[in-house]
Amino acid sequence: MSDSKQLRLEISNAFKLSGFTLRREASSFLAEKLSDVSNHERSKVIDNLTKHLLHQCLSHPVLEKEHLETAYIECSTSGLEETETVLNVIDAFSVPKICYDSERKKFVKEINTNNNLYPDPKWKAEFLINRYTIIWHRTTRNKLFAKEALSGENDSQFRLRKVEVLLSSSSRVDDVIVLGLLTQLTEGKYYIEDPTGSVVLDMTQTRYHSGLFTENSFVLAEGYYDDKTFHVMGLVLPPSESRAMSLPYFGNLNTFGGKSKTLLKNSQNLLKIEEENEDGMIIFLSDVWLDNLKVVSKLKTLFSGYNEFPPIAIIFMGEFLSCPYGYEHSSQLKAALISLVDIILQFPNLKESCKFIFVPGRGDPAAANILPRPAIPNVVTQEIRDKLGDTVIFTTNPCRIQYCTQEIVVIRQDLVTKMCRNAIHFPESGDIPDHLTKTLLSQCTFSPLSLGVQPVYWKYADALNLYPMPDLVVVADQFQPYTRTYQNCHVINPGSFPRTEFSFKVYIPASRTVEDSQIPNEDT
Repeated sequence: MSDSKQLRLEISNAFKLSGFTLRREASSFLAEKLSDVSNHERSKVIDNLTKHLLHQCLSHPVLEKEHLETAYIECSTSGLEETETVLNVIDAFSVPKICYDSERKKFVKEINTNNNLYPDPKWKAEFLINRYTIIWHRTTRNKLFAKEALSGENDSQFRLRKVEVLLSSSSRVDDVIVLGLLTQLTEGKYYIEDPTGSVVLDMTQTRYHSGLFTENSFVLAEGYYDDKTFHVMGLVLPPSESRAMSLPYFGNLNTFGGKSKTLLKNSQNLLKIEEENEDGMIIFLSDVWLDNLKVVSKLKTLFSGYNEFPPIAIIFMGEFLSCPYGYEHSSQLKAALISLVDIILQFPNLKESCKFIFVPGRGDPAAANILPRPAIPNVVTQEIRDKLGDTVIFTTNPCRIQYCTQEIVVIRQDLVTKMCRNAIHFPESGDIPDHLTKTLLSQCTFSPLSLGVQPVYWKYADALNLYPMPDLVVVADQFQPYTRTYQNCHVINPGSFPRTEFSFKVYIPASRTVEDSQIPNEDT
């Protein structure tokens, strides 16, 4: 058999594996293009072509020469596929809703067509049930609760029970572990609740493990059930799960958001760009008071320092004014933003190569204290966007940032204060940032608080989701700056820019490292 025939046969067989049949002219065209290419490169080209054609949703599987010509040109001229974006800011209201399909035993994306901020009452229970389902399946996969761990003599110690099992028992039940929502159904009495029912808790002898236990958080309660009361001996957070462990249950599904149907974390093209940009960095600043002359002066110093080597993006987080201005608040913010733009225009390299992303705080116009919070209104930002174009992005709080293969989640919220103030038991030892980091990643959400403490738009609670675990979580808080790493996930707080003597955080995606930075004091 001649080399060209052998090559055509290899190409036809490769496409058959993806469900395509090639016409003779199509296989001959591709064989001619790949005749001088090494075997390794040849298989890469064929893989790219089949992926591209699968995304085209062709009406029939028989490929003509024209199909391959178009696909070959599109794959070879652009280094990236159409949906592969180097930097993408995803607002909270477009985050995909992920649900667990119990029949297929995997997570699927739910199509959300009704964008109603105030939906039917069923959604109040729905978002809690979805969170419970995620945590339940994640917990049952953990080595302490997996079936393999139950084969020993002490298997009853590690068996999760539903609340309905306790309620149906008329006698004492020992060695009980229940996963449920910690809540007060009647004032002064705590209950643990799951989709099957609720039971009152006796917590007089409870030993608390590490973490911040708040009302409306999911917990693992260990103890015994007697006389219609669950006597809790130990309270622990559900085990969190690393990204590598979660991945098999999502496959190539894009759970993060954006235009791509597939997960960009697996893109080799984007990984190459990420690794080659060794000096690329993303800067995070919080409490950027644009009406404060010293803050503006320090920002000018920051821009001057980075003008020669512009970062990938600078993320400014609110509040953007140091105090409320009443009915003039919006006009004051607009004037302050225009002044900032005039400073940015003085640094042409920065304007051309860097993105300026604005995440609003609680006091910025004009939205209720409900998460997720919309972006600053267009009426305030239109003039700024006209001057800077695509360089500036005003987004929601929280928001998601996809840079190459990395997933970054950003929120401006004083979580340390809220979580500590509403904890049913304050930790006796340990570091508060450690407790907070463990709690957020265990709870899979930015807001494991009751709706009275932190209201949430029920239908958009997925925007607060931290599962699967992202690469970087930015919690902009007035608490002191910190950097923590837990199961390969970085959790950072840049701190308040003016209150920490103008310090900020720098993230370097190529090396996945976080650096502490500070603008020097010119007076010294």
